[in-house]
Amino acid sequence: MTILISAGILLAFALVVFCVIKWWNLEVVGVTPVHLFTFIAILFTSGLDVGLVMFPLAWDFPLYANVEENPAYGFTNPLALEFGFWGFLIWGFYFLTTFYFCVIEPKVKFFEIPLVKWINNIVIIGTCAFTGALFLIYLPYYATFMGDGETVIPAFYVITFLVILFAAFSSTDIKYVRILSVSSTAIFAALILGMWAYSGMGLGAFAETASNVGGYFANIHKFILPLTDYHEFYLFWWFAWSIMIGQFTSRFVGGLKTWQVLAALLVFPSIPLGVWFSVLYYYHLNEIATTTFINVSMVAVGIIFVINSFDSLIRLYTDNLNLTVKRFGTLPYVFGNALVLFGLTVAFQSQWLQIQWIGAVVIGLYVACLTYIVMFKRAEVMAIDASPEENTLDFGRIGGVH
Repeated sequence: MTILISAGILLAFALVVFCVIKWWNLEVVGVTPVHLFTFIAILFTSGLDVGLVMFPLAWDFPLYANVEENPAYGFTNPLALEFGFWGFLIWGFYFLTTFYFCVIEPKVKFFEIPLVKWINNIVIIGTCAFTGALFLIYLPYYATFMGDGETVIPAFYVITFLVILFAAFSSTDIKYVRILSVSSTAIFAALILGMWAYSGMGLGAFAETASNVGGYFANIHKFILPLTDYHEFYLFWWFAWSIMIGQFTSRFVGGLKTWQVLAALLVFPSIPLGVWFSVLYYYHLNEIATTTFINVSMVAVGIIFVINSFDSLIRLYTDNLNLTVKRFGTLPYVFGNALVLFGLTVAFQSQWLQIQWIGAVVIGLYVACLTYIVMFKRAEVMAIDASPEENTLDFGRIGGVH
């Protein structure tokens, strides 16, 4: 699996370089363009999940700090490692797929091939369920007011099902997805400010702690290929997300140039990630215990992130497969999606399914798509000099939104 993920990463980054050089100044316009802030909010909240909230304190920082048992992490500090696993360079995956679905797929239509469409939507459904499983597995570590801090009790299954149910309802109208994405970005910012204030770290201590992120940029080349099995797991996870996030967010790009899309995806999501991880790292370094109020707040934000991830992806695969509200009605649509996704969530939670398998399938889709283009659509792709005409005409009529 290490060889597979390494080859997939090198292929993806090579394609990123090619697309940026080939279409440097091409104006990228989606079918439903929005303001840059809204686009970044949708991307950030759809492209990240509950692991962002629940992994660092409960698992990641202690793991990275234990260099005696994990010497591969000894070249830099835990904050730089956490940032490297979540931020900056790996958002290039999302650039690649966002650009592809916005500019190239309308000419190629690879994902409209019936077999490809089914495989892609199975990937989307499976990755949704994995997100739910992460939430279920890590909920005990933060919801200590409900259990022993380790055991997944029946109440957590109920909470997880209700979260999925709410997300299924939210996906019934695209306006809910937009509103939830923007509002949850503000709620996440409020959580960061609240935890920063409670820690008493002040601006000076924050700046000192945040400076540890520099360890990532000084060693950025080391994060390209897997450092450990755990890093490999993260990379497969990012691959699993990449196609569906690009397919969903591409519709919202509002007239940025190709290089600007890349810059926006690398920089803008990385800023709140760096701030968030810096605050949490201060808690880790100073062994600051989280209060019940903080734990409840983190669980609440985790729930919102799960809903954001689920509703956008439910909307995506139901549109792709014509499993829409219009066709089935609201109640069958909401409860049908919730029951299927909850069942798969339990399967992931029991480790009957693994995210590495889904990531491997996505790498296969990358290779198959590239092969298809080279064999059958090379001339059409190389002749692309603008976003789809119908997108740019609509964009021009509204005078642009970015």
